[in-house]
Amino acid sequence: MDSIPATATVRIARPTSDLAALERFWVDGVGLEVLWRTDGVPDHGHELLMVGPAGAGWHLELVADAQAAQESHPGPEDLLVLYLGEPAGQEWVARIRAHGGTVVPAHNPYWDTWGVTIQDPDGYLLVLSHRTWG
Repeated sequence: MDSIPATATVRIARPTSDLAALERFWVDGVGLEVLWRTDGVPDHGHELLMVGPAGAGWHLELVADAQAAQESHPGPEDLLVLYLGEPAGQEWVARIRAHGGTVVPAHNPYWDTWGVTIQDPDGYLLVLSHRTWG
């Protein structure tokens, strides 16, 4: 193989110091599904939670690692952008806020024009864009 196939699965992994808060945000708020989780702390020493849309070619791996989370510093352009093709409903955004999200102005005003930017409990940014991709 000499290139990445379009069907490759994408895993976005990042550390957190509060796995429970992120599960509330991503599962109860955003509405992703728990795809897999460790049962306690495995031999490699970190509890894991994988969330995403069922059947999608991508998911988030959230790693309970307080030291790594402390060393991570999300910046204003560290964005996970979801192209929805229509505006995010007010009730959905309210549910996300009720589960730990904070609506924030985007660093790049482009995203304020084309969606809503939400900060998760760890400070990472999710953009729910009403544009489409492709």
